[in-house]
Amino acid sequence: MQRLQAFRYELMPTGEQQRQMRCFAGSCRFVFNKALALQKERYEQGEKKLGYGGLCKLLTEWRNGPETPWLADAPVHPLQQALKDLERAYANFFAKRAGFPRFKKKGQHDSFRYPDPKQIKLDQANSRLFLPKLGWLRYRNSREVLGTVKNVTVSQSCGKWYVSIQTEREIQAPVPKATSAVGIDMGVTRFATLSDGTFYAPLNSFKRHETALRKAQQAMSRKVKFSNNWRKAKARVQRIHARIGNARRDFLHKTTTAISQNHAMVCIEDLQVRNMSRSAAGTTEQPGRNVRAKSGLNKSILDQGWFEFRRQLDYKLAWAGGHLIVVPPQNTSRTCPACGHVSADNRQTQARFLCVECGFKENADLVGAINILRAGHARCACEVSGAVMPPAAGTHRSDSFRLDAGVSAVGIPRL
Repeated sequence: MQRLQAFRYELMPTGEQQRQMRCFAGSCRFVFNKALALQKERYEQGEKKLGYGGLCKLLTEWRNGPETPWLADAPVHPLQQALKDLERAYANFFAKRAGFPRFKKKGQHDSFRYPDPKQIKLDQANSRLFLPKLGWLRYRNSREVLGTVKNVTVSQSCGKWYVSIQTEREIQAPVPKATSAVGIDMGVTRFATLSDGTFYAPLNSFKRHETALRKAQQAMSRKVKFSNNWRKAKARVQRIHARIGNARRDFLHKTTTAISQNHAMVCIEDLQVRNMSRSAAGTTEQPGRNVRAKSGLNKSILDQGWFEFRRQLDYKLAWAGGHLIVVPPQNTSRTCPACGHVSADNRQTQARFLCVECGFKENADLVGAINILRAGHARCACEVSGAVMPPAAGTHRSDSFRLDAGVSAVGIPRL
């Protein structure tokens, strides 16, 4: 089977190469914004949207025209990739996967991409990379690049330049080394609670640096905008944000790697993080309730990185030969794993579960993980037998995952 994988490294460019990369990223940003403005103008005039081919013809005119001759200094392939990015953004918008494309700003996600592997030379022995119109660039060779190079993306983050090398290689069909199945309940007090009783404490990287970030932002607000001191203060804020993001990604990668290597099947809830972290402020006519408490909860949810955790689990389990089962979250924390009674009164507090029917008592997150695992087994049994699948996420049936004898028959013993 074919595996696409990206390897990211920090670049060590010279001063001239840094200047050129800033110019290339600015040229790609200019082409993207100019094409987006043209598409919006055509829409206002009632004309059809130009496709990628039509935009490429205009790009040739822009590069050879008298108004923007400096576009010819940048390699043409990254400029064409900017137009492809715009085409993909429109496709995602019409498919309702994303919002309408927005204009790019300087200093935000500055990047450019080389799509032709014939123009790229990778010398891993000497830790260097050749890119058109940039020459040989040195990079921090922290691990070996595996596979055939497909494309290269150069990006800037917090004053540093990085290269992402996407490769393709043929591998054997993965066979999971582990044979166990586990359910995972996501939370704020406990980041992830597994159905076998283990749990991972949250990192709370934003909370750890919140005080330093607030002071740095206050100091930046007192500076004259775009002055040298303002730029220094802005760089300090960016470094703190980078430290927060790096710590969060490192924690998520280590956690998901450990789970994917130790379990063949992982069951998680289909949590809608966007809806769960939506502001409760309301409007002037209808103000929200418990706004401060909801704001703190939203901050904690976003600090955990639940969606990134699920994304990493998905592809790491696929690489290891495992399976990720997503189940609806209805009543997973209200169902008693001992007798199957469903009631909101079973969840006494955020951390305590006490069944009002049979008296079963356990940690609420652990109960949720057990119910998620059983729901995952039920979903797998339905897929194998061809039976009707359980209701998908978004339904409001209170009995969507009631744990009856049919669920126990798939091999999950009752407690």
